[in-house]
Amino acid sequence: MIRGILTPPTDTDAVTDAAAEKRQDRSARIAVTVFPLIMFGAFLAAFFSPSTFVPLAGYMTPLLAVTMLGMGMTLSIPDFTMIARHPKPVILGVLSQYAVMPLVGWSVANLLPLSPELKVGIILIGCVPGGTTSNVVSYLAKGNTALSVSMTAFSTMLAPIVTPLLTLWLAGTYMQVPAGSMALSIVQIVLLPVGAGLACNVFFHRQVARIQPAMPWVSVVAIAAVVAAVASKSQPLIATAGPLMFAAIAVENATGYALGYAVARAFGVSRADRRTIGIEVGLQNAGLGSTLALQYLSAAVAAPCAVATFWHTITGSLLAMYWRLRGFPAGEDPHATVRELRRRTKESSPAVD
Repeated sequence: MIRGILTPPTDTDAVTDAAAEKRQDRSARIAVTVFPLIMFGAFLAAFFSPSTFVPLAGYMTPLLAVTMLGMGMTLSIPDFTMIARHPKPVILGVLSQYAVMPLVGWSVANLLPLSPELKVGIILIGCVPGGTTSNVVSYLAKGNTALSVSMTAFSTMLAPIVTPLLTLWLAGTYMQVPAGSMALSIVQIVLLPVGAGLACNVFFHRQVARIQPAMPWVSVVAIAAVVAAVASKSQPLIATAGPLMFAAIAVENATGYALGYAVARAFGVSRADRRTIGIEVGLQNAGLGSTLALQYLSAAVAAPCAVATFWHTITGSLLAMYWRLRGFPAGEDPHATVRELRRRTKESSPAVD
């Protein structure tokens, strides 16, 4: 979804020159600054004036579908062929996302004294696919943006099967989870819109390119409306359980970043890929969690997902700025794997008689 803001509607040569790169960078900086403010503003407005935003709850499914349509319009066939060309980092990242985050969510939910509904909400955040802001965050963090796009696409395609099953397995002891109905909804509000957006970009690329720069902003407004709808429905719960719920979300999010990076490092992928996998694991599509929770579970379950939606954009922006300023070790290729770096070091070392 967000990748559209990184691609100006110019020809290929212009995209590769320094001026186009500067425009991309400026657009990305605006995105990670403005997007969290919009989310947080929507949350605060709904919290202090819930009656104003309650009617939005009836439009959550089409709002999220618009977001997924926008994401699909930024995808292309090469985004999926990368999985075949470079399977290791993509598969490692997606497996980490669907193994690390659900278990982190379950652990946090059980360690903190939360109500059953809030526990389910924290677990659900860990079971949804990658968040739509991860692509621009990865770009600003000097990660592997192509890998980020492929991971987001792949995890989203798996969501109709994986998300309901993981939620049922980890949260089924706290309340009844209608996994079958959730799977069907994910197909309708995620898979079909993403597929439609991809088809539009493949068959009507010229027309899509004209509106692509505006789609991220349309999607952000839609996600902000979802946040406002959930916050308005869950206002009493947020007011009473706010600090503890925020703590749970913060711990889950930070642990996801750290473990995602650690797993990628343990498997010897490049520094750029480590940053991307860490970001993808930590940033979840909490907007999808909000919609599923409000539709099939309860407003109390949706509350953590709504808070996580803007919290993830804030922490993702801060992490991107930190990694961007930190850069990489001097003289090191950030896209080289650990094995490649060792081989190059060995080849460059003088022979010893």
